[in-house]
Amino acid sequence: MKGLKTVKKVLFTIIGVVYFVFALGMTILLLNRNDYNVTQFGNTSLIIISDDVSIEGYKQGDLVIVESKKVSNLEVGEVLFAYKLDSNKVAHVEIGVIGEVYANEDTVSFENGESYSSQFIAGVPTKVISGVGSFLNVVLSQWGFLFIVLLPCFLIFIYEIYALIIEIKYGANQE
Repeated sequence: MKGLKTVKKVLFTIIGVVYFVFALGMTILLLNRNDYNVTQFGNTSLIIISDDVSIEGYKQGDLVIVESKKVSNLEVGEVLFAYKLDSNKVAHVEIGVIGEVYANEDTVSFENGESYSSQFIAGVPTKVISGVGSFLNVVLSQWGFLFIVLLPCFLIFIYEIYALIIEIKYGANQE
């Protein structure tokens, strides 16, 4: 019987450690959002594809790792991710193929004619991870983070307070 309790304790410890590493990782991703609501670490951005895109065959739910480059280092024909603000000042990620590079004006133009200043350029894709974006999109949303990360942490906290009160009130179990 004592061996079963030990296995149970070890199993719960492993699950707890994995969960808290997961929660810490998601929190780090949320805290590293840039002005356009995209997770960014230095020159690397993590962009989630929310709709199917014809360029390069990106699919909804893909996570694209994007490296920023100076405008002078961009080349015509490269796929480029850029930020576009709508009328409500909400940022959206646009994907296009570079048509022209204006290094002295610090802007690029897509083949469809849209131009972007260097401050709105996210960068060029370096790696695509299929399917991970849908999961991250849910977890990093306000409600997803609340129910997947914060609520379980709160419940664990409440349980630990309850266990502490029971132990103080009735004393430790004598086995």
